[in-house]
Amino acid sequence: MTTRATTKRHFHVKAVLGVLLLVVGGCSAESAPEPAPTVAAVCGHVPAGPATAPAGAVVVDPAVRGDLLVKTEASPPGTTFWLAPGTHTLGDGEYDQVAPKDGDHYIGAPGAVVDGKKVNRYAFTGKAGKVTVEHLTVTGFVPPDNEGAVNHDSGPDWTIQANDLSGNSGAAVMAGTRQVLKGNCLRGNGQYGLNGCCGDLAGLLVEGNEFVGNNAEDVEKKYPEGCGCSGAMKLWAVNGADIRGNWIHDNRGPGIWADTNNNDFLIEHNVIENNDDNAIFYETSYNAVIRDNVIKGNNVVAGRKYVAEDDSFPVAAIYISESGGEPRVKARTAKIEITGNTLENNWSGITLWENADRFCNSPANSSTGVCTLLQPDVAKCAAPAIATEPLRTDCRWKTQNVDIHDNRFAVDPSVLDCREMCARMGLLSNYGTVPEWSPYQAEAVERAITFHQGNRWHDNRYAGPWTFVTEEASRVVEQGRWQGVPYQQDQGSTFEAGGGFR
Repeated sequence: MTTRATTKRHFHVKAVLGVLLLVVGGCSAESAPEPAPTVAAVCGHVPAGPATAPAGAVVVDPAVRGDLLVKTEASPPGTTFWLAPGTHTLGDGEYDQVAPKDGDHYIGAPGAVVDGKKVNRYAFTGKAGKVTVEHLTVTGFVPPDNEGAVNHDSGPDWTIQANDLSGNSGAAVMAGTRQVLKGNCLRGNGQYGLNGCCGDLAGLLVEGNEFVGNNAEDVEKKYPEGCGCSGAMKLWAVNGADIRGNWIHDNRGPGIWADTNNNDFLIEHNVIENNDDNAIFYETSYNAVIRDNVIKGNNVVAGRKYVAEDDSFPVAAIYISESGGEPRVKARTAKIEITGNTLENNWSGITLWENADRFCNSPANSSTGVCTLLQPDVAKCAAPAIATEPLRTDCRWKTQNVDIHDNRFAVDPSVLDCREMCARMGLLSNYGTVPEWSPYQAEAVERAITFHQGNRWHDNRYAGPWTFVTEEASRVVEQGRWQGVPYQQDQGSTFEAGGGFR
């Protein structure tokens, strides 16, 4: 997987299921988007399941250890299981786990808990499709890093709704094709709330959930160079995802992280606040719409770390890294559009970055062995052919065709206790150096991302002392230069000197 360490080295909705909705506070009516997103305050308010067993359901007895496993195995596909109130355990074995059949439905009574007791690795596993898990508390499972407790094997067409998925190691949930994750509390899990990894996934819906306190085990510290494997959620190679109406807050690491060959994301109407790192990190991926989100207080921890390390990179709330619009990859849009968002008192705003040394078959590509969607054959991206078209274009993940407009950016440095390197936007690359056969040497990518790849800010509203990092990390310009020659960015935008909207 891509590591944050490599990324950092610049190589010089309406909620459903009865979830309590709270209107976002902290912004004046003038400054908030209309209509403002609502907070999916699920944790502590997960709707209870039915107090009596549905007609025809198999009753699972918490007093009988392993009753859920035995009855699942003995029942035909499409069975409904009603877990009676109490704590259900699966057994004393590491691999005691529930393996649903196609169409099985697991529904919890009020107070029904499935507890791995820090012994069982996984709760619900296997490749069965159209499984439903709802109204359960699932806790105490210990999947290894990069694995998950619920839908461990990424079965298709699962519906996971109105559950409390808390206190597990690894990820609480693994993503599957056409999976619906709706109205859940994903809290205090060791690595992620949601992980989508290592397969061809498509059609994911993540709606009305609360993600809070994930990466509780601070997984990055397990690895000397970091692992790039932490946060509220991380998705890999997902073709089509709608992430909307979620409250993603107070996680250690990024809020939403899409890493490597994702495509066609719609990220809208979320409230993303107080995460240690980026609110949204869209990396080596394609075609997305990021709109109408409230993004507050993010990447302050990461920003201060960069200052402490004297690293001038403009770490940002929305970080677009080697990602862009690509019409040859089919999606609902042919660009990355960032619009209608309110960003308030994050460490910085939006950074568009493209590592000149990171491309398919380069040793600087931390997504080892993975190539682009335009040229999936790693072996073809080699000298001398890579120096000529179409490989010169198709072997790169490009930050291109990013349209940033009609957003509201406010920073008050006194709120952040910031004295340097905050309140910045970034449009930059690095001086290309490696490998020696790279056709992207010197300033080629710096010039391309800044002037020739269709990246544009316009019609935004700013409050606060904003500056702009252009071409490379040491070049910081003021508003006048940013709007004037040669950059000509933020045409039609307005600027106020104060630290908040007035």
